[in-house]
Amino acid sequence: MGRLNLILVWSLSLTLSLYLYPTSAQLSPNHYANICPNVQSIVRQAVTKKFQQTFVTVPATLRLFFHDCFVQGCDASVMVASTGNNQAEKDHQDNLSLAGDGFDTVIKAKAAVDAVPQCRNKVSCADILALATRDVIALSGGPSYTVELGRFDGLVSRASDVNGRLPQPTFNLNQLNSLFAANGLTQTDMIALSGAHTLGFSHCRKFANRIYNFNGQTPVDPTLNKQYAVQLQQMCPRNVDPTIAINMDPTTPRTFDNVYYQNLQQGKGLFTSDQTLFTDPRSRNTVNSFASSSSVFNANFVAAMTKLGRVGVKTARNGKIRTDCSVL
Repeated sequence: MGRLNLILVWSLSLTLSLYLYPTSAQLSPNHYANICPNVQSIVRQAVTKKFQQTFVTVPATLRLFFHDCFVQGCDASVMVASTGNNQAEKDHQDNLSLAGDGFDTVIKAKAAVDAVPQCRNKVSCADILALATRDVIALSGGPSYTVELGRFDGLVSRASDVNGRLPQPTFNLNQLNSLFAANGLTQTDMIALSGAHTLGFSHCRKFANRIYNFNGQTPVDPTLNKQYAVQLQQMCPRNVDPTIAINMDPTTPRTFDNVYYQNLQQGKGLFTSDQTLFTDPRSRNTVNSFASSSSVFNANFVAAMTKLGRVGVKTARNGKIRTDCSVL
């Protein structure tokens, strides 16, 4: 009898946990097969058109996906515009640097999907962002991969929810691991996803401490390549225009590749949170592995992106399909 009670309690607790914490079980690459069968080609065509207009489409869309998934899950809550009585996620200090081209990519892809009568108001902004992210990675030379679909859009978007949820340029390995673990991601996943810094740019103030006032004894971070530090000082003088942008990858900034990790081996990680991946012996072997093999990096990146895409997925019970991605 005691054993039966134990089984019943375990069964009940399992049922409750599945109910309380939505899993990724509803996601499927074929989710729209009978709803909007051509959704992937429609999105890819819209993203390609935007990409041909500006390369910023690539890093902007990729970063938008990360910033969305790390705050309340992959639910397009980062797309929502603030209103008079609500400051949305996109207006949090950590999101103000998100480039407008990322938002525009999703908006244009959503419009293209909704222009097809069969698809109108049937495809979530969250899924369109996930697809667009895959497409910009492929367009810039990275791997294409299967995207799981079936996300619903979030019902809330609050700037206050962003606090403490996004990695900072000054983070060390422990801080990075802790933040990623909170989203069900391992250290290897974190190092692979950091490879997205093979694209994009940063403003000087995000790393100025590394080239001017690292500490009382050393103005320049000793883990920074000396020649690279001089180059950064030339591009970012002390009173630099705050809009000046510096490539995250100084070697191949417009190609999605594993050169980011080779840069780390040479002390050319732009942020402390980049360079620490090589400086810290606990993560160095993974950096070396990714640096020496693009296929190993790509496989790990795709696996990590798939896991990231399952974070905090909303269902019909706690989400909706937004007709306008910027309006709840």
